[in-house]
Amino acid sequence: MNTTEDNRVKGPAIVDRLFYDDSAAQERLHDRLVAAAEAEGILDVAYRSIDTPVGSLLLAATDQGLVRVAYASEDHDSVLATLAQSISPRVLNAPARLDAAAREIDEYFAGGRVAFEVPLDLRLSRGFRREVLLQLLGIGYGKTATYAWVAAAAGNPKAVRAAGSACATNPIPVVVPCHRVVRSDGTIGRYAGGSDIKKILLTLEASA
Repeated sequence: MNTTEDNRVKGPAIVDRLFYDDSAAQERLHDRLVAAAEAEGILDVAYRSIDTPVGSLLLAATDQGLVRVAYASEDHDSVLATLAQSISPRVLNAPARLDAAAREIDEYFAGGRVAFEVPLDLRLSRGFRREVLLQLLGIGYGKTATYAWVAAAAGNPKAVRAAGSACATNPIPVVVPCHRVVRSDGTIGRYAGGSDIKKILLTLEASA
């Protein structure tokens, strides 16, 4: 009787310990894999996700800088697959490379940061679209500009629709502030995360 009772008490504890050890071993293996990839220079794209007031954000970075910020509505798995195709298949969950970006985004949503300082990798945007992104970086916190203004600033005043498309497909939203671009009639226009999130960001900045 005592033996049976002992087994009933100790059995689940042993199972829990084995499960915990297995999980810990996997984590250590993953950490060694990331460290080895970094040391050998073959960690081409590192990623992590963070929780924010507008939902989970996927952050991805190359050795040059932050290359992608994606909302949950964009499907993080699809975004990672696209990064593997467009940049490199060597994509790993390596949070440390994104520590600075994660911290700055947290500070932004807490109202303590008005400008981002992390280096950026704009390789996912080319030509006129890249020029638009560069102009977006000059729109100050709490300010807005029109698509027409952005098009002209990017060198093509007639390309208002193209400027709108560049903003809508901005690969690094929040950090590259496409949410600060609105239509000439005052309506907010398109946004990768959806109009509600765009309103949240504009309201956050207006209230600071």
